[in-house]
Amino acid sequence: MFIEQLSIFLENRPGKLKGVADALKENQINIISLGLSDTTDYGIARMIVSDSARAKQVLLEKGYTAVLTPVLVVELQQEVGALSRIMDTLSAKGLNLEYMYALVTGKEGGAMVVKTSDQARTYQTLKDAGMKMFTEEELNDLKK
Repeated sequence: MFIEQLSIFLENRPGKLKGVADALKENQINIISLGLSDTTDYGIARMIVSDSARAKQVLLEKGYTAVLTPVLVVELQQEVGALSRIMDTLSAKGLNLEYMYALVTGKEGGAMVVKTSDQARTYQTLKDAGMKMFTEEELNDLKK
């Protein structure tokens, strides 16, 4: 039901994200999705990867600060109003969206990586509304 998202805290300097990408590449870890936010001094790279536990360990060994956070990956239909329906569903239950970013699932599909104030309630709310949530296995199959 939940996917382990890898969050890496980075100095806001040239080459820092490249170091993360290189470390994951060297260890055959696929980046399935990436969201990046920044401030003046630092940034947070949020990723869905093919092996989150190993990715975290690799990055910790390289001196990065990395944590795992449970998130939901919700299918986004390729039609007008699809994102609005997800937002309507969450807001109707008073669920606060902390952040989200996109994930491409194929030629005709997409998904949103979602973190809210109450992930368990969010899962049940979206499930009750008939929305599909991806499993870790399904996300790893996207690269095949």
